[in-house]
Amino acid sequence: MDRPRCHWCGDDPLYQTYHDEEWGVPEHNDRRLFEFLILEGAQAGLSWITILRKREAYRKAFAGFDPSKVARFADADLAKLLLDEGIVRNRLKISSARGNANAFLAIQKEFGSFDAYVWGFIGGKAKVNLPRSHAEVPAVTPEAETLSKDLKKRGFRFVGPTIMYAYMQSMGLVDDHIQSCWKAVQPR
Repeated sequence: MDRPRCHWCGDDPLYQTYHDEEWGVPEHNDRRLFEFLILEGAQAGLSWITILRKREAYRKAFAGFDPSKVARFADADLAKLLLDEGIVRNRLKISSARGNANAFLAIQKEFGSFDAYVWGFIGGKAKVNLPRSHAEVPAVTPEAETLSKDLKKRGFRFVGPTIMYAYMQSMGLVDDHIQSCWKAVQPR
């Protein structure tokens, strides 16, 4: 039996699995939080399904999203990634990964974990919105704007407020499953 889902995942099995198993689920693992910072930045201007389809190639290209390894990528490593057809070959997005890894490590050092840092922007507890329709889901919130501004101040790139709201949704800081979605009615 097909379960009612948020309409954005459509009929694509990969998208549906992502919706059912990941989107809106609170994430506290720093490596996963780093992975999605890179993936959400790569998605800028593209569809999320494009990035999901390239996710395994990204994992290989970016050392399993180990921020300490990505931070040590040499210019030659970044140049090589521009030839990798499995990922989005955008020079600025690729080079931002190394800078973002260094900024990520600095946050871990300052706060003990990236998890402690990022969840602090919403008071440590997921915000569950239960919108009635997709039209009620905002593209940006004040929390996403504040997070974006702070990340930029710390040297991150590809972390605009719209990207950061999508990041907050994907990492479960915010749960925007619509009321008719089977995920919205599950106990958290």
